[in-house]
Amino acid sequence: MSEPNASSEFDLNVWLANLPQELPPGSRETSGDDQVLVEAKDTDYIHNLTLYRAVDSGDLETTKSFLDLHPDALTASLSADGDTALHIAVLAGRVKVVGELVKRIDEKDLAIKNKNGATALNFAATGGVTKIAEYLVRKNRELLTIPNQHGNIPVVIASLYGHDDMVRYLYRETPIEELDPDKGTNGAMLLTSCIIDDIFDIPLDLLQRYRKLAYAQDNDGDTAIDMLAQKPSAFPSGTQLAFWKKWIYSFPAIKHIYEVKLAHVQTQELLSCVCREISTQGESQFEKVGIKKVVFIAVKHGIVEFITEIMKHYPDIIWCYDDYNRHIFSYATLQRQEKIFNLIYTMGAKKNSVATNWDKAHNNILHQAAFLAPSSQLDRVSGAALQMQRELQWFKEVESIVQPKYKEMVNLHYKTPRALFSDQHKKLVEQGEKWMKETAESCTVVAALIATIMFSAAFTVPGGYDEYTGIPLYLHRNSFMVFIVADAMSLFSSCTSVLMFLGILTSRYGEEDFLKSLPRKLIIGLSSLFFSIATMMVTFGVTLVIILKARIAWVSFPIILLASLPVTLFALLQFPLLVEIFYSTYGPGIFNKPKKWWIIETE
Repeated sequence: MSEPNASSEFDLNVWLANLPQELPPGSRETSGDDQVLVEAKDTDYIHNLTLYRAVDSGDLETTKSFLDLHPDALTASLSADGDTALHIAVLAGRVKVVGELVKRIDEKDLAIKNKNGATALNFAATGGVTKIAEYLVRKNRELLTIPNQHGNIPVVIASLYGHDDMVRYLYRETPIEELDPDKGTNGAMLLTSCIIDDIFDIPLDLLQRYRKLAYAQDNDGDTAIDMLAQKPSAFPSGTQLAFWKKWIYSFPAIKHIYEVKLAHVQTQELLSCVCREISTQGESQFEKVGIKKVVFIAVKHGIVEFITEIMKHYPDIIWCYDDYNRHIFSYATLQRQEKIFNLIYTMGAKKNSVATNWDKAHNNILHQAAFLAPSSQLDRVSGAALQMQRELQWFKEVESIVQPKYKEMVNLHYKTPRALFSDQHKKLVEQGEKWMKETAESCTVVAALIATIMFSAAFTVPGGYDEYTGIPLYLHRNSFMVFIVADAMSLFSSCTSVLMFLGILTSRYGEEDFLKSLPRKLIIGLSSLFFSIATMMVTFGVTLVIILKARIAWVSFPIILLASLPVTLFALLQFPLLVEIFYSTYGPGIFNKPKKWWIIETE
């Protein structure tokens, strides 16, 4: 047959008409019995799709009706991954459908795996619906010991996905020998996963049963002590609590505080148990678990309880160094972990040796204090000015424990600690200056406005003046004296506030100014401003009382209550900052160095 001529539409139609209407023999995909098989397969697919949709959507009645007519579909593969109806129902979290399927299915068929090697209980552990797991385990307890394709049994799978309730249920039901470290890594996997998930009672119970788990490695090569070193929130030193929560921490009556403290107690007990077991294997076991690397991770996170517990069982840990030849106190200084650094004061004469070390770049411990703190530590302090103050406090404190010659020691970049500090903190000084000036400018406007109002109020007293003598008409009333005193105090305090903020605006902003001078001015300025606002509201309230008198006191009372709203708002918004500045400037500080007046020398 010749090809069509593109130039003629008639020829094209003729060519198309001459095409064969049927495929040549042997070209059909199926014929005879094969065609029957294809049609049967399509029919099964349609039936299975009906069951798939019913199970996946949780349509219990349709599921029952379908299985009544097609009971063989109960164990049939309904998806490309080989999932049965039970797999699909478990994945979809259809509790009622799962219950119905479990009633109908044989015990041994509950253990059917899909093409990825997962049983229905493996899927249930992934989903975290405990009721579904109960249905499955109640009928076939062998499911608890069947691993997935990665070798993880259901309780381990649940812990990897962070399902606390599921983990606790499966742990109670799982034969404990499945978690024996000599049998596999499931025990170590469960131990490390639970620590990550803040579940500590299960690891404690596991360690009591299998001591080897204290140093056993999981599938990722991690041990329990590795995970504990990365969980600062599991220890008191790494938990940030509000002031009132800290106060009641010793008497945890509130549920949340009780749970936090319980987690801390369990974590410390777990850590003690792990360290005790490792130490019974000898000093070499500490080396095998990579204790030096773990310790520096704990130092980075500031977990002082971790370091002190390790030191009890392995005292030489204080002499370990990282890859840059930094010891733990030098690294704690670099990371600005004051709770770790404070341990140096408990070392007696040893601290002198520690303070003379330097790293590969010839940075001594004072150089480490000169580096800019990590952003995670800086962000714990409000405002760039207070961040600069904290950096200066660190530098001054470390400077007080090093030998005099180390203050002028240069590193490989020919920088002394002081020069390095200035280079590292140039940007922070600029940010601190900007923060101080913006704060001072805003507060100056408010203070000046209050001063203007209070000055005017002193000459427009309530009740007016005697037209002959010019003496205020209510001069002899006690309430009038309260008005005058409150007005004067508000005026004087607002003027003081203005002067302090002007002093901030005209400061030279040297590095040392951020240590005491600027914070002191800000404390006085904010305190005066707060006091002036409070006394201004008192002046306003007394004025209402004088004018309205007792006849309509019910009007003045709610107005006075509303007048206290600005004072309350200012206290909520600015008072925490004032307290923080005062505490950081005049408080006990972050360093627990011994007080000389408490030391009594004995012969």
